[in-house]
Amino acid sequence: MATQAKTVVRQRGEEQTRERILGVAADWFGTHGYAATSIRDIAREVGVTVGAIYVHFPSKDRLLVAVYEEGVRRIGEAVDTVPESAEPWARLEAAARAHLEALLDNAGFARVIVRVIPTDVPEVARDLRRLRHGYEARFSRLIDALDLAPGFDRTLLRLQLLGALNATQAWYRRGAGRSDTKTIATQFVAALRTGAAGKGRK
Repeated sequence: MATQAKTVVRQRGEEQTRERILGVAADWFGTHGYAATSIRDIAREVGVTVGAIYVHFPSKDRLLVAVYEEGVRRIGEAVDTVPESAEPWARLEAAARAHLEALLDNAGFARVIVRVIPTDVPEVARDLRRLRHGYEARFSRLIDALDLAPGFDRTLLRLQLLGALNATQAWYRRGAGRSDTKTIATQFVAALRTGAAGKGRK
């Protein structure tokens, strides 16, 4: 029993260390960029040796993939709470707000997803694209459900909305006099709807 208890404690400690590494890596990659961040920087901030980082992650690029995966998971879980029963445009607005809230609440992880694009790290570009596409597929499905004007490009609509939402990281500050996240999401989607739904549509 004592041996089993020690194993549980050790495993819990290792998991906590892994989570700290991910959090610090997200902050450093998001703030300084992938190329300008070293494993030594992350180890120093976490308070562990460089070797301890490699126990959990075999390389810097695999650490980046893990940070991406965690960021996508957090934002994806927020968007997945949007009820399926809502009217399609209302569902898109709710998803936009959920994305925005998660983006701003998980600043480090979100900054990495926005700042580090797959082509920045060719060694793991395929994995990063897979994670991004897996998340963005949610918005593809939401936009596919909309009644749009004939010939309207749904892919461009998705890119336009996500681009606008992601750009809020550069200027939005809670309590700094800007609109709240609900107002921002409502206005972004309303502007898209005016053009995409076609004249006279409601």
